[in-house]
Amino acid sequence: MIKISVSIDVSNLKEAETFYVEALGCKKVRDQGSMVVLSVENSDIYLQEKEAGTKPIKSSDVGRDYERHWTPIHLDFLCENVDEVVSKILKFGGTHEGGESADWGAIAHCADPFGNGFCVINE
Repeated sequence: MIKISVSIDVSNLKEAETFYVEALGCKKVRDQGSMVVLSVENSDIYLQEKEAGTKPIKSSDVGRDYERHWTPIHLDFLCENVDEVVSKILKFGGTHEGGESADWGAIAHCADPFGNGFCVINE
């Protein structure tokens, strides 16, 4: 059996831990120094403190950048009340970049304080 976990690079581990626990309801599982393991339902999230400008792999020409960025792979957090979660996201330093709603529910496009994009969706 394979289990999926998610790794998120951040420049400030304590701020990231507070954001993901308080704004998105993750639970802290363990602290491993420069990494904190969180859990949300059936997935683990590994927050890893990495300085801006450092390379993600030795052969990379690109350094870590914590300005807002986009990637085709991102997290979706499913919840009952999108507006309530967005309020918490803003309170803890994240951003809300719009969204939409229809008969199927609502989606909010957001980013954490480190530029990592994600969506909040009604389940």
